[in-house]
Amino acid sequence: MFDDVSNFVNSVDATFLFTLIVSVFFLVLITILMIVFVIKYNRKRNPKGTNIKGNMVLEITWIVIPTILVLVMFWFGWEGYLEMVDVPEDAIPVNVTAKMWEWSFEYEDGTTTDTLYVPVNRPVKLILQSVDVNHSFFIPAFRLKKDVFPNTERIAWFQAKETGEYDIACSEYCGLNHSYMYSKIIVLPDEDFNNWMYGMSEEDLKLLNEMTKSDN
Repeated sequence: MFDDVSNFVNSVDATFLFTLIVSVFFLVLITILMIVFVIKYNRKRNPKGTNIKGNMVLEITWIVIPTILVLVMFWFGWEGYLEMVDVPEDAIPVNVTAKMWEWSFEYEDGTTTDTLYVPVNRPVKLILQSVDVNHSFFIPAFRLKKDVFPNTERIAWFQAKETGEYDIACSEYCGLNHSYMYSKIIVLPDEDFNNWMYGMSEEDLKLLNEMTKSDN
């Protein structure tokens, strides 16, 4: 967590961590209280049941506190969502096409690849569409996931902060070979990306990939 390889990592991880801590806290608290009450009010110690009057302060407390916590979780999620839909105007557009069972990426100049090449520290706008069934574009390291539907254009964006090679997966079951629907995203230094965009040979591209892997 908090590896900070994209602009969404910290906000997504913070929301997840807050939700996890709150959930674990109440799991432990409720479990302990259950055990205490089972021991304290067992039949041997209390052979005759007695009525217990309600406690207004306690009832208000266990309504107000969870409500506040849920609203805080919502606020974290809402802030993260607003960031994810606010695409910078200078983002590099890439058309992403999903089909059983592969991804393809088309750039402004018409270049089409099966691997996503992007520059470091520059926003990238993904224009997602499917030609067959429902898919879900997922880059785990970037905390980015967007469902992709037939006949529907969907938008996602990110900004990579570190060069390297990262996995792209489909996180929505899309048929027999769903588990093989993997690709890669290669984050390049700005100069190397510009060189690639203006045309590199296959040998140069392979060499660049090897250099990127060795740097990481």
